[in-house]
Amino acid sequence: MSYILHGRRIAANVYMPAGFDPAKKYPAVVVAHPNGGVKEQVAGLYAQRLAELGYVTLAADASLQRVSEGEPRNTDKPYYRTEDIRGMADNISTYAGVDASRLGVLGICGGGGYTINAAKSDRRFKAVATLSMFNTGEVRRNGYMNSALGTVKERMQAASDARAKSLAGGEPVYAGNVDLDHVTDEAVAKITNDLYREGLIYYGQTHRHPNSTFRYTEASLMALMTWDARDRVELITAPLLMMAGDKADSLYITKEVFELATGTKDKDLFLIPGATHIQTYWRPEYVNAAVGKLADFYGRHMK
Repeated sequence: MSYILHGRRIAANVYMPAGFDPAKKYPAVVVAHPNGGVKEQVAGLYAQRLAELGYVTLAADASLQRVSEGEPRNTDKPYYRTEDIRGMADNISTYAGVDASRLGVLGICGGGGYTINAAKSDRRFKAVATLSMFNTGEVRRNGYMNSALGTVKERMQAASDARAKSLAGGEPVYAGNVDLDHVTDEAVAKITNDLYREGLIYYGQTHRHPNSTFRYTEASLMALMTWDARDRVELITAPLLMMAGDKADSLYITKEVFELATGTKDKDLFLIPGATHIQTYWRPEYVNAAVGKLADFYGRHMK
């Protein structure tokens, strides 16, 4: 299915509980996908599992990305990604059978950082959850695990130059140019951190989808590098559940936001024993653990 958001057609999948009856009223959850992902991958898996628990769920491709409309392609800016989440909420709230007063949100990886941003101001969300959260602004600025602190100014200049080139009529300049259709074991073995190594396997080998990509316009960094999901996170007042693998090298990102989320009286940090970041996307035992926690969390706050 599709809907219009700010003049762009957004591609989405909706999942219904078995025996769905539009004359009844069901709670709903919108699911935001990871930066490299599409609605059919981990976002769709969790949307389906939540539908099996009785929720109407929606997972959509981000605007300007994947099958959703917008130019330049693969623009990745916090404003758009945050609006995507609000747009999913707009859309699902109009469905026959959906109780708009019982609306939750789940953000995964990069979608988790943008979910945190949306929840700071969108009081429609009665329960806010993240899985393996990734703070895209922090990482694009500082590098993953603060590995690029010495090159911030140079990369900001490159982003400005890329925008100037596009405005002058040139083709967009892209970062993250990885050929996911031809990922080799040798390329995988060269990556030292778990997130990027296992991400290359997930997106390029075991769970490949033709619309999935790591590409984004280099000009997007002008917005990304000056943004941070941690800013004003105390504005979140809804119940908050943040889930991550206890073996994930990205765990520091979830913990940073969790500590700053002082505005909610109900928050929970749930660590999935033995899991890395990407393993929470697909390994049955870790998915089951996360879904079990979500069932309790949403069940308590969206009765």
